[in-house]
Amino acid sequence: MSKSEKIGVLGSGLIGRSWAMLFASAGYQVYLYDIKESQVTEAFDDIKKQLENLEASGMVRGSTSALEQFKCIKGVSSMAECVANAKHVQECVPENLDLKIKVFKELDKLVGPDTVLSSSTSSLLPSKFTYGLAHKENCIVSHPVNPPYYVPVVEIVPAPWTLKSVVTKTRQLMEEIGQSPVTFSKEIPGFGINRIQCAIPNECWHLVNNGYVSAADVDTMMSEGLGTRYAWIGPLETCHLNAEGMENFCARYGKGMSAVGHTFGPIPSWTVEDTKELSSQMDQRIPLDTLQNRRDWRNERLASLAKLKKDMKAKDQ
Repeated sequence: MSKSEKIGVLGSGLIGRSWAMLFASAGYQVYLYDIKESQVTEAFDDIKKQLENLEASGMVRGSTSALEQFKCIKGVSSMAECVANAKHVQECVPENLDLKIKVFKELDKLVGPDTVLSSSTSSLLPSKFTYGLAHKENCIVSHPVNPPYYVPVVEIVPAPWTLKSVVTKTRQLMEEIGQSPVTFSKEIPGFGINRIQCAIPNECWHLVNNGYVSAADVDTMMSEGLGTRYAWIGPLETCHLNAEGMENFCARYGKGMSAVGHTFGPIPSWTVEDTKELSSQMDQRIPLDTLQNRRDWRNERLASLAKLKKDMKAKDQ
């Protein structure tokens, strides 16, 4: 069912497109803006294609047709038109602190006291780009995992001055559009997902760079091993289930885990120079001119997994 309430989306790249589709799936009137108007046109073509493909495969979100959802999205040529009287604004500009500061200062002048200003930033602390704003208490981070349409988790991270009511409203909105929000009580660099996501590639870097195993085999460890389990339960529940509860797990395996942890190498620099071997192996596996095909392959499988998880959750109820 279509709603009269408006959502503004700033930035029409891959993240912005997914957000627009998600809000439209719940019937919101979505206003999409980008400083590059040509990119908005490109985004509309891609959104229409994605929605049609999802509908054809029975995986489109929401209760309305792909066409009805597509009609909920409107491209606009100014930031003012995008955010005026919006219930919620989702910022999706590039991950650059100076740019975030500039954009939020502009937004602050264009909205009233009832609009939530939400950033898609993956690691920048909200306090770093919302300080000094007239409406800073309405600012928050809603960090999705790329691509948000297929991977539902969203990290909700408040700044020190964000109102609790804004945190609650943002979480409720994410749940309404079918996402799976996790709420932080306070900000921390990298939030949660990227802190975990940094730890895993760091050790992968050491395994490949020091010649223990190939990049392909490292990815197999996750895709055919840990990842299949983590698709349903997290690492802490895994520990809990792999013994007679967490306390028993620690009694059995805690000393060994600590011993392995002490063998971890220093944090890699991740510079181009220090990552040549890893980059070479990845380029051989997936040549750069095939990346988009591989992304499409990934998204198709993520959509299928999302449908399976939805069906399984319904069965559990």
